[in-house]
Parts: sequence; structure tokens; C-alpha cells
Amino acid sequence: MVVAVETQNSDSAESKDSAVKSSTGQLIIIGGAEDKEGDCTILREFVRRAGGREAKIVIMTVATSLPGEVGYDYRYIFENLGVELVDIVDTERREDGDNPDDLEVIENATGVFFTGGDQSRITELLKDSEIDKLLHKKLAQGLVIAGTSAGAAMMPEMMIVEGDSTTNPTIDSVILEPGMGFLPNVVIDQHFSQRGRIGRFVSALMQQSVPLGFGIDENTAIAVNGDEVDVLGEGSVTIVDVSSITHSNLDESLQDEALVICGAKLHILTSGYRFNLKQRECVVK
Repeated sequence: MVVAVETQNSDSAESKDSAVKSSTGQLIIIGGAEDKEGDCTILREFVRRAGGREAKIVIMTVATSLPGEVGYDYRYIFENLGVELVDIVDTERREDGDNPDDLEVIENATGVFFTGGDQSRITELLKDSEIDKLLHKKLAQGLVIAGTSAGAAMMPEMMIVEGDSTTNPTIDSVILEPGMGFLPNVVIDQHFSQRGRIGRFVSALMQQSVPLGFGIDENTAIAVNGDEVDVLGEGSVTIVDVSSITHSNLDESLQDEALVICGAKLHILTSGYRFNLKQRECVVK
């Protein structure tokens, strides 16, 4: 794997003024381990936003090594919530990303759900494929795209592939690779509190010229609709805003040396709270 690093200069006006770009469609980005047996709050909200009982759902199993089992489990959940049309698209090979039958299914979908697994499989098999191009086109037209765990990690332009969950922020504590780019100009990390990922999360954020990072707990999600981000589920979302930092030692640090960051903003939100991407401000309920 290659570490992809884009240095952020705290004195750069362009970096400070950068803003998250959102699309016409909606994204539901889940921190993993969402409830599948109880109230299914997050999955229920995905179905509701995708059209309720009239939704046409496509389950993308590209990330998992058990596509049959995982696909069936989610199909069962969505059908129990009243969705009559649920399809599963499994892309096991690179050429599957251009499959005409799968493209037709996605063309007619109102909601697409990426399962967990390995986020590198998603990009290796789908990035720049015809399916990828169609998903971006449909998202701009109003499609709802959801992803859990690996399906959440792949949402930004640059995704966290792996990293050390037990260390303070250092350059070498995280490995980054190009993601699918459904939500540009952010960092996403999942299983956040449960796996103590603050160190790798901050490292990933500081190594990119993006203003915001979202660390999403398990059974928790952010629902992105335009500039509005709703927090769903039982855990917390940790938001770090580095758009106005006053100092960083990133340019002077060696690979294994601790990073310093001054002037960053920290927000921790729970269900019912919102965050505005354009203003980079919390919306208090």
C-alpha cells in the first residue's frame, strides 16, 4: 500500500477558506455495527429517505468476502421494513464494474447501500468504473447512498485504509488512499470511540487540505443532505475543524514524531443535533 500524503499549510488562505462541497443527493455514513435486530433506527432512516415502501434499494456487497450471506441479511432487513424491491449487486472482479445488467439496476434505484468489509476492495474494483460514474451521476440527481464501516470509510476523496489506534497523531500512524469521493473535502473515520481512533483520525486530517473530519461511533451515523448534517443513532460524532488553526508542526515533523495542532475546533454531537457544512457550525436543537 502507498501512503498518500498531501501537506496542509496552516498559513494557506486557500486551506482556511476551503469548504465542504455537498451534492443534490443524500449520504448516510454509518460508523459500523448498526442495529439490525431492534428498532433498526439508522437503516430505517435510510429506507425512509430513499422513498419508504416505494424505495428501490440496491445492496452493494463489493467490500465483503461473504457477499451471499451479508447481502441476504440486509435484504431481509429492508424487506421487513416494507421495501418490495431490493436487489443485490456483487462485483467480485474489476470487469464487473461495467456490467450492463448491474448498471440498469442501479439506474432505477432510489437508494444504494454499501456493506462493510474492506474499503480497499471498493476502490480497487469500482473506482473509475461505469458503476462509479453512474453512482456519481445519480447522486447529483437525488440518489441516497449509504455505507457502513468500510462503506463509510470510502466516502471521501481520500480514505483511511488502516492506522494505529493506540498512538498519538504521527505522520506514519495512518495510511491513506484515494476514496470514492462521494463527500469531498472531509475525513471520515468509523468505529471511532470503540477503537480509540482519535490519533489516526487527527493525523489523516492534518495531512490533507480539508477543513473537517467526522469520527463516527458504532451504531451512529451522519445523514448529509445539502449543507445539513443530521446525527443519528445511539453514539456520538466527533467533529474536528482545522480551517482556522494557528499553528502546526506538520512541515517540520519526521514520520514518527508527534504532531502539534493549535487552534482547532472540536464538536461532539449526538442524535438530534445537526451540523452545517457551509457555516461549519453546530445547530443546537
